[in-house]
Amino acid sequence: MSRLIIRKVAVLGAGVMGAQIAAHCANAGVPVVLFDLPSREGDPNGIPRDAVAALKKLEPAPLATQERARFIDLAIYGSGLDRLSECDLIIEAIAEKLEWKLDLYARVAPHVRPDAIFASNTSGLSINALAEGMPEALRPHFCGVHFFNPPRYMALVELIAPGSADPAMLDALEAWLTTRLGKSIVRARDTPNFVANRVGVFSVLAVMHHTARLGLGFDEVDALTGPLIGRPKSATYRTADVVGLDTLAHVIGTLQATLPGDPWHAFYQSPEWLTALIAKGALGQKTRGGIFRKDGKAIVVLDVARQDYRPSAGEVAPEVLAILKNRNPVEKFAQLRASSHPQARFLWAIFRDVFHYCAFHLADIADNARDVDMAMRWGFGWAMGPFETWQAAGWQAIATAVEADIQAGETMVHAPLPAWVFDGRQGVHAPEGSWSATDAALKPRSTLPVYGRQLYPEQVLGEAAQDMGTTLWENDGVRLWNLPAKDARIGILSFKSKMHAIGDEVLDGVLEAVARAERDLDGLVIWHEAPFAVGANLAQVAEACKAGQFDRLEKTVAKFQQASMALKHALVPTVAAVQGMALGGGCEFVMHASHRVLALESYVGLVEAGVGLIPAGGGCKEFVLQAARLASRAAGGDVFPFIQNMFQTIAMAHVSKSALQAVELGFARASDDVLFNARELLHVALHRARALTEAGYQPPLIQRAVPVAGRNGIATCELMLVNMREGGFISAWDYRVAKAAATALCGGEVDTHARVPEQWLLDVERAQFMALLQAEQTQQRIVHMLETGKPLRN
Repeated sequence: MSRLIIRKVAVLGAGVMGAQIAAHCANAGVPVVLFDLPSREGDPNGIPRDAVAALKKLEPAPLATQERARFIDLAIYGSGLDRLSECDLIIEAIAEKLEWKLDLYARVAPHVRPDAIFASNTSGLSINALAEGMPEALRPHFCGVHFFNPPRYMALVELIAPGSADPAMLDALEAWLTTRLGKSIVRARDTPNFVANRVGVFSVLAVMHHTARLGLGFDEVDALTGPLIGRPKSATYRTADVVGLDTLAHVIGTLQATLPGDPWHAFYQSPEWLTALIAKGALGQKTRGGIFRKDGKAIVVLDVARQDYRPSAGEVAPEVLAILKNRNPVEKFAQLRASSHPQARFLWAIFRDVFHYCAFHLADIADNARDVDMAMRWGFGWAMGPFETWQAAGWQAIATAVEADIQAGETMVHAPLPAWVFDGRQGVHAPEGSWSATDAALKPRSTLPVYGRQLYPEQVLGEAAQDMGTTLWENDGVRLWNLPAKDARIGILSFKSKMHAIGDEVLDGVLEAVARAERDLDGLVIWHEAPFAVGANLAQVAEACKAGQFDRLEKTVAKFQQASMALKHALVPTVAAVQGMALGGGCEFVMHASHRVLALESYVGLVEAGVGLIPAGGGCKEFVLQAARLASRAAGGDVFPFIQNMFQTIAMAHVSKSALQAVELGFARASDDVLFNARELLHVALHRARALTEAGYQPPLIQRAVPVAGRNGIATCELMLVNMREGGFISAWDYRVAKAAATALCGGEVDTHARVPEQWLLDVERAQFMALLQAEQTQQRIVHMLETGKPLRN
């Protein structure tokens, strides 16, 4: 198959999943036609229209920016089917009923181009059975693509091939999904519920079974099955509420209907209490009540024995908590198995039965153990997959314990473990690859070219160690290194501090790295795993304030400004590769880089107002320069209209909800790169730095005469603040902090339209910052943030 080009996508079905898949394609800049049935009255496009309107209100937001909704066109199956001929990829996302899907395929197939890809977003129906509903000429381009909800944020997409699928088409689609939509792909077999839902739903059923067997409360189980064991905060029963109890029951029903010969078949059924909740319409979060619900401000939980709700107060027993805090997984699992406490017995049982299930079914459900582990990480948010958890806990010891429990009749079923489990192995993951029970061999990772863009792919336990490059220089705060195999003359600067907070050691490191890059290298990339940087090291600031070391603090602020300016005016290009949070000083480093390569999920903002401060690492100055550039192209050349939005951004501590919104807010530029797969950041950043160098990069000149809004601009901002203070929207100290921001953004107490040098702007923001820092109210805010992680509104 030649290079896959997808200029337009059609999504069939404007339900929750269909609309959000359409939103994510629009996020990626791919126009979408969203189809559904015609409305019975009024606008025929009413159903897809309402679905797009709902996208703008959902949290977490499916749309990276509101304006992306403009890329979604509306259509109905009757009169709009001719629009399918415009589309290169068609994703069907209607209800999980085989007969409904086949009926739709018959209606739309005459309008589908022979070269278009047609994919079903089924969560568990047979892809081969669905392929039979397509005309024979379209079957080579038909497959399953199972997105997980919500599609923007969940990494996993399961790609399922019927026997008639063209292998080249599947490879091309995998590459497109990986880079363009930022997805992590698992090739799933055409078995009921595929990989992630097969294991994940069984895990939920095992939890439900052992909850009832041991008489534990749902809140107690959620306290046990969340972050303490490397699972999401929503744990088990809250996750069921979020997914929807009816959806959970449907997926359980698929297992029950399609796997009659499975040894665990007797457990593929919804508990009576779950069926009763569904019958009452208590479906979870979408109906504001299910297993948990709000009662006023309190959270209550279903008590099955009482058949009523009670206050939720699940706690982990101290002795079990002590076991779970043991960082040695071998000891931890041995202690769980040996303990007589019901909570420990529960935890051992749910791990044991998932290990048992996965080993027994590996040959049926997945090509290899890596696919199972990654599916559970990417689709269910597990920190480690079942096989790597087993391997970390001591493969043979766990295998022997599971076998003993099988023999003793303590497991859910008596099915034996496969013989390969006991062949002397120490696990299923090794440097050579991951175990394939079908092929009885270790399978290496995919060699598709798209994965060459991931210099540091996510790994499972036991894989070969990754090349961490050659260290060129380091201190306590940063490491300057390179990858000789990629480009030895592009340096990579990685922060080593906790959460990549910026303290003196990081500032010293940045300054030294820039100097070394100018002397010895062709470019500099700032890259490390997320977060990019959470801002200044507040603990250092609080300690210095307590000691009254304000002269030292002012020198640190000046050094921060020096580091920012060094990044901006370096003689070689500096590229910030951003993922996750880039807050406060981290945002300022991003703003000063020559170029930015941002993962879509980058949350960028100048948040200093939250601790009673203003940006002083050059952030205010950069906004002033932006306003001057924009004003130079506007009639009259007045800078204040552009300053006004920037003032609100700083005063309200706005943080972008995506990289695209970071561009809208002025933290990045339209010419910057936005990537949907964060694993490709370093690859692209290195190439971008090289391209800038090859293009004869020259740093920007330091500005000598920047027009500013001056006193009139400050006064206008104050008028807004007075109204907000009198309306009770801001406190007196909020007012003071915002006025400092206005002063910095307007260039200080100078005449309106005065022209000042860039250094003047830095001096003004530093002076305003220091004045705030010496105030008791700001110091209280800093301490409160350090102690609680939340802002203080004093």
